[in-house]
Amino acid sequence: MSPILGRRIAQFNRHVTNRLTRPPARRLPGFGVVIHTGRKSGRRYETPVNLFRAAGGYVIALTYGPESDWVRNVLAAGGCELITRGRRERLTSPEIRHDERQALVPRALRPVLRLLRVTDFMHLVHAP
Repeated sequence: MSPILGRRIAQFNRHVTNRLTRPPARRLPGFGVVIHTGRKSGRRYETPVNLFRAAGGYVIALTYGPESDWVRNVLAAGGCELITRGRRERLTSPEIRHDERQALVPRALRPVLRLLRVTDFMHLVHAP
């Protein structure tokens, strides 16, 4: 089952909501901004995300699914930069993980992710 948040909402968020949430996402716990390069355009993009600490790096909830442009860009590049809590980090080895139980994220957030039908996550590790 795909996430409840549809492509139309994703388009709206890309053009409107992301511009508003990018500045606080750089500093707030549980959020970050993924800096990635377009596969075709070569253009630099900054996408706000929900993220969680994981072994050696972070897990990002794929609220619009793994077919999102930013996800495909990060996979194609083999990594990205991330700004979280005011720090910039280089992340590598992106891997999509399907998790019906949402065990990759804190227990308190699982009900929200279940409600949104989010079952795909991206795991990235800190660059050496």
